Order: sequence, then structure tokens, then C-alpha cells
Amino acid sequence: MKRIPKSLTLKLEQREQNNSLRKLALPNDFIDFASNDYLGFSKSQAIFNRTHSFLFDNNIIQNGATGSRLLSGNHIVYQEAENYISKFHDSENALLFNSGYDANVGFFNAVPQRNDVILYDELSHASIRDGIQLSNAKSYKFQHNDFEDLERLISKYKLGNSEIFVVTESVFSMDGDAPNLDELVQLCNKNNCFLVVDEAHALGVFGEHGEGLVQMLGLQDNVFARIMTFGKGLGCHGAAILGSQKLIDYLVNFARSFIYTTGLSPHSVATILVAYQHLQTEKEALQKLRENVIHFNQEKKQLGLNPLFVRSKSAIQSAIIPGNQKVKNIANQLQEKGFDVKAILSPTVPEGYERLRICLHSYNTKEEISAVLRLLASILF
Repeated sequence: MKRIPKSLTLKLEQREQNNSLRKLALPNDFIDFASNDYLGFSKSQAIFNRTHSFLFDNNIIQNGATGSRLLSGNHIVYQEAENYISKFHDSENALLFNSGYDANVGFFNAVPQRNDVILYDELSHASIRDGIQLSNAKSYKFQHNDFEDLERLISKYKLGNSEIFVVTESVFSMDGDAPNLDELVQLCNKNNCFLVVDEAHALGVFGEHGEGLVQMLGLQDNVFARIMTFGKGLGCHGAAILGSQKLIDYLVNFARSFIYTTGLSPHSVATILVAYQHLQTEKEALQKLRENVIHFNQEKKQLGLNPLFVRSKSAIQSAIIPGNQKVKNIANQLQEKGFDVKAILSPTVPEGYERLRICLHSYNTKEEISAVLRLLASILF
């Protein structure tokens, strides 16, 4: 049937009118300033070879099974990977999920209870918001990285037996900025709140071995739950929730996105394990990424581009250029010169905050970084 409901057609037409209709695009051979593969792990021949050696050496290919992990989908490699991840992140335990989206939806749907309150940063990722919508708890957003506003909400909703969950990201996916986690931890401890931190864009970027920002700051014992997503810095599929043994036991029993789905294949879990092992020993890629972030910030300052960019020390650098059509035109000009820079349009970001989102990688050269910024400056000025 080719016919679809009229309401859906109208929504598509509205997207077209706003220059915000999303379309799938095939990979290109441009210089990569768009992907989240910060360390190049998705292209790593060493990780590919070690994963397959691990599978064959442990006879895992022949013993694979599919289904929910509570039925037929569990495997010894899950236990090995979760043990490694929990030790790597200095956490009591870890639980693997199929994706960061599944982890956030599963956590927020299951953990906060009907009389509880969730206070979340207004720029929290869509997966966090979707999980909160499925929760029976009340939820309120606080202004981005504004802990005075957060404290006001804590005081307002700190009632009776209600628990308060405070939710943020260590690196925000669209802006690339970070909250003051030290201050946030103090505020949560003072008010007996449960702090939840999504570390999707910090894994592989911050910390001596890419452990993430929470661990780099030594705050892991003050965080109730950390969500680590592997599709960015680790270059593979899946995610894990880090927390106490009791939290993990609870999620196994009540997180619907964990219970009612086919678990990751042993091959996928082996890839996660090998990627973590590679992260433990791979210092060159981390160092190159950090040098590239410094070089990018120095170059944009010299070119007079600083006022356009959100302040960021992460691999995500965003230049605010309001207007869907305007930012799309600039992105197209950059792409015509061979630079894969994507425009982020409203409604993905609020209207008036459309931007170019430039992602830096360990494999970008300093010459490429300078060239794309010089081209951007020439287009704008």
C-alpha cells in the first residue's frame, strides 16, 4: 500500500518547508569531520583481527545463541566483558545493553518510581528524554549547566519519601561542553540526590586511558549510575550501565529494554571486550586526539571564529549559525571542498541554535583542521 495517513503527509510537507527533512545518505570519501569515531577504532584492523582470534580461540563462533539474555541469549563472553568493563571503570558492576538508547530508556523507565522526581538538564539527549517520558516519576528540566536553577528545583520538590534523580551528560552531544561535575557532586551529596551521568561522548576522550570525565575527576564513587555508550569512542555497537551490584540486579529484573529483546551476539560482545582492551593500551590515538582539540581551539581563535563556537574542550565543536537554510548552505560549501561537516538543523536543536557540528578525530591531521577552519572563515567573512 502506497497510501499513508494525511496527518503524516502534512508533517513531511512541513519538514520540507522548514528545510529540515531528514534523508539517508551513503558514505563518502570526504575528510571526516562528522563521525563520532573519535579514535578510529571502527576502522582498526588490530581490533578486527583480535576479535576474530578471540572468537575462534575460545570456540565462541560454534556456541553462539540468540534470544533474551534471560533465556537463550546469554554467553560466557558477556560475563568476561562486563567484569572487564566494571574493573576498567572502577565500578562494582556493569550491565551490557544493545545500544545507548536502550540503556537510557531501560534505566529511566525502570529505576525512578511513581513518587520520585527526575531533574534533568534541558539539553539532555533524546534517549534520556524518551526514557523519562516512560517513567512514572515526575520530571522537570533545569537550565543548561545552571546549578542555581537545579538547587531551586531540588528545594521545591524535596518532599517526604520522594527520591530525587539528577541527570546530566559529561559531554553534551550537540554542544560538546561539560558541566562542572565537582560542583554538581557536592550539590547532590548535600541534598541526598542520586546523580546519573551519561558519558557517551566522554568515553575514549577523557581520562588517562579514555575512562571518561567522571573517572578522570575521581568522582565515580559519588555517581549512582553512569551510562557508557560504545558507538562513539569505542567504534562498536552497544552500551553499559555502571553501578552497584544491587542496581544491576534491579535492572536485570525490571529494565524492559534489557529483558524483552534479543541480546547482542557473542561477536558483538567480543568486539566490545577487545575494544576496551585496546583502549587500555592505545595511548597514541588518545594523545593525537587531545592535540587536535588543542590545535582546533588555537586555530579558531586566531581566525576570529571564537564568538561563533560553543566553548568546548571535547572532540565536539559546534558553530552556532541560526537558520536551517543558511547553515545547510555553508555545510554544502564545505562538503564541495571535500570536508565532511554536517549541519544540525531545528528541530534537532532549538530554532535559532542551528549549527555546524565539527567532530575531531585522532586521524585528522593538523593541516586538515587548519584548512577547514580557514575555509569556514572565508565563507563567513
